[in-house]
This record gives sequence, structure tokens and C-alpha cells, in this order.
Amino acid sequence: MAQSQPWQWIPTSLTLEQFEEFVLPHLPKGSRGPQPKLSLHEIFNYILKLLYLGCQWQELPIKTDQDGLPEIHYTRIYRTFRRYEAQGCFDAIFTGSVSVLQQKDYLDISVIHGDGTASAAKKGGDNLGFNGHKHFKGDKVVAFLDRHCNVIAPSITAPGNRNESPLLHLALPQVTSIAKGIGLDISKTTVSLDGVYDSRANRKAIFNRGMIPNIPENPRARKAPKRGRKPIFAPAIFQERFFTIERVFAWEDKFRRLLLRFERISELHYALKSLAYTMINLRHFCQS
Repeated sequence: MAQSQPWQWIPTSLTLEQFEEFVLPHLPKGSRGPQPKLSLHEIFNYILKLLYLGCQWQELPIKTDQDGLPEIHYTRIYRTFRRYEAQGCFDAIFTGSVSVLQQKDYLDISVIHGDGTASAAKKGGDNLGFNGHKHFKGDKVVAFLDRHCNVIAPSITAPGNRNESPLLHLALPQVTSIAKGIGLDISKTTVSLDGVYDSRANRKAIFNRGMIPNIPENPRARKAPKRGRKPIFAPAIFQERFFTIERVFAWEDKFRRLLLRFERISELHYALKSLAYTMINLRHFCQS
């Protein structure tokens, strides 16, 4: 079996140097109370371990001391995770990873590809709907990537029964917000989407932001070709989707916690997705 390329290796933990460079600047620093027994670096790696293994919080493999006692209780790790999510730390960490990619010249935003990915929720929760295409109840996330398989914006979450086409109006502002926050110029960028997003409203929303839509025409069971001028579409750009969107979604499946949604609160599931996309972006700097 051929060995994968180094840039395809997705990290599942961070060294102390990597943690201090990419994560620590975006975490809150407490000013009161006793010093924790474990460092923030070790607690953050436990969160990454849960994301990678896909186990429940109480089943998290925690190291033991010389007396056979766990070095930390799993509830403290869970409370830390909830606090980070409530304070927007995971979104800040992800935005920081995109900023680092831009500074190191790893981004190619001449074309950005967008698509949605769905997760099944077997235990119930909020923001859920039955996905008739995939035949399960869950939610979906719309993500945007550059040409080098870097995630630029893991946008909004929606129930699984929502059509993806109207969600583009909610996803595009987040793309432009992240780009503006890190000083990324996305004007004249080509936005490549599949035929689900083929509508006049979506093309206009992309044009109004100074970008160029590249969406194939969706016949929608028409018996005759649609009249009027044909929209802009480059098949060569559209064919890149398999090597970008589908590859990143396959990398996302490495984190088993995202294969099924166990979190009843959708914001917690979205925080784990943002963390997984952050690790995908950091693959350039965290080689084994």
C-alpha cells in the first residue's frame, strides 16, 4: 500500500509548542483561584482525543498516577469544553488557523468550493430534521474550501430536512466576515457550487459580494432547455470539487465523534466540527 503524502496527515494532538502558537492565544486566562493540576495543553489534548476516538466523556482514557487514580476527572474536561464553547474560543482558534495559512502563503482563493455535509443524530437533540436523501434524522453544515483543501469557513448549521440552496444567503456573510477579519481579499474569487445551489437569487448574492459564481445548470425535470442566456460555468473548475470538498469530508471522518452526533445541543456539535476543521488546516505545521 502506497504511503500517503505528508500534507495528507491530519494531526490528532498538539505538542506544547504547537499549542502555545496556535491555540493558547485564543483561550481565556483565569486570574483567580488555585492553579489547575493539569496544564491547559493537556486538557485541550484530552478534548482532541475525545474528538478522534469518538467515545463518551465518561469513557475517555485518562492517565492514572502512581496510586492508580485518574489525574483528572472527565467532568472537569467537559466543563472546560463547555466554557470554551460558550466564550467562542473554538471559532477564534479556527479563524486563527485560517490567518496563519494566509500569512504562510498556503491559501489559494482564486477558487473556493462550497458544499454541505450531514451528520446523523441517533440520540435526538435540537436543530434536527429528517434527511430524505440519506434517510436519517440529523443536521447539516455548509463549508467552504480553497483549492488546496484548506477550510476557509465552516458556516451555518441547519436541520437535515432543510434544502441547502436557501442556506447560501446565511453562509456567504460568514465567509466574507472571516475574510475581512484576517485581511483576505476575496473579490473576483470564483465560487464553485453544485447544481443544488442553481438559482437566480444565489447567483445574485455571489455577484453582489464581488465574486463570480460557477454553478452548473440544474434542469429540475424540465422537458425543454431553459430559455435565455446561459449562466457562467467552467467545467474544469467544477471538476476540482472531487479533489477538494470530497477529500476534506473524508478527512473529517477520521474524527469519529463527528460520524454520529451525540451532542443534544447543536452548538456543541458545531464546536467539535470547527475543531476538526482547525486540525485539517494545521496539517501543514503539525507533521509527525
